[in-house]
Amino acid sequence: MQTSSPLTAADVLARRLYEAGCRHAFGMPGGEVLDLVEALERAGIAFILAKHENAAGFMAEGVYHRTGAPAILVATLGPGALNGVNVVANAHQDRVPMIVLTGCVDADEALHYTHQVLDHGAVFAPITKAQFRLSAGAAANIAERAVTAATDPRPGPVHVDVPIGVAGAPVASGPAPRRVAPSPLVPAGADLARARSALTGAQRPIAILGLDLLEASDRAALQAFVEHFGIPFVTTYKAKGIVPESHPLCLGAAGLSPLADGHLLPLFSQADVVLAIGYDPIEMRSGWRDPWSPETQMVIDVSPVENTHYMHQASLHFRADIPATLDTLASGTAPAKVWPDHAPDEARKALGAAFDRSEPWGPAAIIDEACAVLPSDTLASADSGAHRILLSQMWRVEEPRGLVQSSGLCTMGCALPLAIGMKLASPDRPVVSFSGDAGFLMVAGELASAVELKTPVICIVFVDASLALIEKKQRERQMPNRGVDFARHDFAAIGQAFGGAGATVRNRAELRAALDAALTAPTFTVIAAEIDRGAYDGRI
Repeated sequence: MQTSSPLTAADVLARRLYEAGCRHAFGMPGGEVLDLVEALERAGIAFILAKHENAAGFMAEGVYHRTGAPAILVATLGPGALNGVNVVANAHQDRVPMIVLTGCVDADEALHYTHQVLDHGAVFAPITKAQFRLSAGAAANIAERAVTAATDPRPGPVHVDVPIGVAGAPVASGPAPRRVAPSPLVPAGADLARARSALTGAQRPIAILGLDLLEASDRAALQAFVEHFGIPFVTTYKAKGIVPESHPLCLGAAGLSPLADGHLLPLFSQADVVLAIGYDPIEMRSGWRDPWSPETQMVIDVSPVENTHYMHQASLHFRADIPATLDTLASGTAPAKVWPDHAPDEARKALGAAFDRSEPWGPAAIIDEACAVLPSDTLASADSGAHRILLSQMWRVEEPRGLVQSSGLCTMGCALPLAIGMKLASPDRPVVSFSGDAGFLMVAGELASAVELKTPVICIVFVDASLALIEKKQRERQMPNRGVDFARHDFAAIGQAFGGAGATVRNRAELRAALDAALTAPTFTVIAAEIDRGAYDGRI
């Protein structure tokens, strides 16, 4: 790490971010953040230029999913800050610790100067966990509080507005005191006894695992717990791989596909004990509102924060450390034989048949070929759209964060920049992004970033010249076709124009050849997989 003298307020902030594990910051600079960018570089945090602040934030999130360090988004005042609103809202709803650094004019200047001046704090307040305005006298305290707020359960974005005059101001204060990590909380007393009694007597237990588990310190405790009681489980899309999906107790992912939910929700209504473990229902659609009854079933909710969402209720709610709680619940217990009617096994078979991989060509065939050709350690990202629903059911994940997507906000245009960030942080692993054609067009300019950063990601684009999911809903409601169709574009040529490889494929053999070539290509590859309109009908 380089040193500088005298130390500035921006240096103090940057050094604390470095200590938190941050090594990359993403954004677009303006004159108002030049001191901040220099401070990040001095601290050992590389500033990386993206082509749009929204994509920069998703690149930062992609790095976070590989390193665990908070994501950093840097934006200049006014339009730069506003360009990042979508990705900050996404971080808030997808529980991503993100430090949002924006430049602003000094307070005295803002009293009589109006060009590009707006209240950044007011803009970001509804979509961040905390907001700060950096000051020279309290720089160390603000830096410490920002990192702590971003990483505390549930993690999320924190906004720090950095006045121009403050960023380069010398500071003399020492480091802020660090908060002692709290001891793990575990259930005790009568509620613990009730939960243990229910688990040892359960004949039809089932669990749903959610994204809070991504931050758990000991995931082995989770696997040991479900194995001890023989509890079949489903995951939310963001929690895929928290226990390997090849595990015999895993029933796959739920929450967005009506086809999948039609096989999984009945199991929850049949269960005598339901466990919601680290389950944040922000990922789920309305079909998962009150999917069980604490009046007639024992429902045990284990989460790091209180239930304020009212998507479901529980018989017992343990707001506690999840791994320690699971160990405590299982300690000294002897489970009963579960699911004598083998209903979970039947549901698993039905799901396999529902998401048939054998079609000659279409979205399922594209995913099936990608599963077959790409190595088992491939990291994947998915954009929002009909393809994501199908992909999330078919793409098997054996590790946490093996498939990254926007699940809370479900924003489009995330897959390509997420993949670039993941590849930057894990250069030795294959990385593939799955996008619809509309979502890919939103961020196609970031192909330039992929070239500049030397991140040879594989981009699979489902090309049907339509907002397929919205067109499907429109058609199902017998509404006229409006505002969902657009021209077919040559995505392979777009990739080539940006300095990458490109291929258009219309069958399995062509796709397999394109994937094989992409795995050894020195630069990114855009694979445009052309499919018919209506190809998702009956499949999701």
